[in-house]
Amino acid sequence: MSLIFLFVCFVASFLASSVETKPGARIIGGLDSYAGQFPFAAAINVQTADSRFFCGGALLNHNWVITSGHCVNNATIFTIQLGSNTLTSADPDREIFSTNDYVIHPDFVPDTIENDIGLIKLRLPVSFTSYIQPINLPTVGLLNETQVTALGWGQTSDSDSALSETLQYVSATILSNAACRLVYGNQITDNMACVEGNYNEGTCIGDTGSPLVEYLSRLYWIVGVSSFLSGNGCESTDPSGYTRIFPYTDWIRTIINP
Repeated sequence: MSLIFLFVCFVASFLASSVETKPGARIIGGLDSYAGQFPFAAAINVQTADSRFFCGGALLNHNWVITSGHCVNNATIFTIQLGSNTLTSADPDREIFSTNDYVIHPDFVPDTIENDIGLIKLRLPVSFTSYIQPINLPTVGLLNETQVTALGWGQTSDSDSALSETLQYVSATILSNAACRLVYGNQITDNMACVEGNYNEGTCIGDTGSPLVEYLSRLYWIVGVSSFLSGNGCESTDPSGYTRIFPYTDWIRTIINP
């Protein structure tokens, strides 16, 4: 089974190590979020020397946004929207930032998407509001069968390449990596996680970099960032793939809290 890297360029895709990559991914079978429901959600337009594409992300503090490594790799500029659950509709709570400052994990491997995690630094600190709030980093590892929520502005079907205007969310369950390897093989490492929703609910093109979150003790915790999906398409019943956050928390804190 091939994996599609949620490589958000609506421009190109490539095949590597039996893993197929495609531009950004979207939530299949999701629900519309309401304003302020996920105040950490970030919409990221990425530009490189030869392409433009869309990624999701999550605000970690006044200065830093977390996303996937392939969303920042070789980027020249990011345009980041915070504070709004929509992409283009008029919204007085939306704030837009441009920056070219990022840190990619030093062990990121583009061909296999190992260590697929990156951080973007805002040029100016963002002020927190009711619609802009940071998400918490996890304090424990992600357990099998954990109930989580996947977010994203990505496509909502294989046949429609447009992004969703409104941030989508869907409930999902963490699979064991052993079960995930039955679908994708040994490409799945211990620092990756697979999730499945009801039937074919999950991520799609345009959701890459978007957070996977757990609601616990009345707080949201980021437990993953969207990384890959099945080569069989977004609407297949194959699980969606994420980079686990907990193994990288020490690295993240070193960068964002020097």
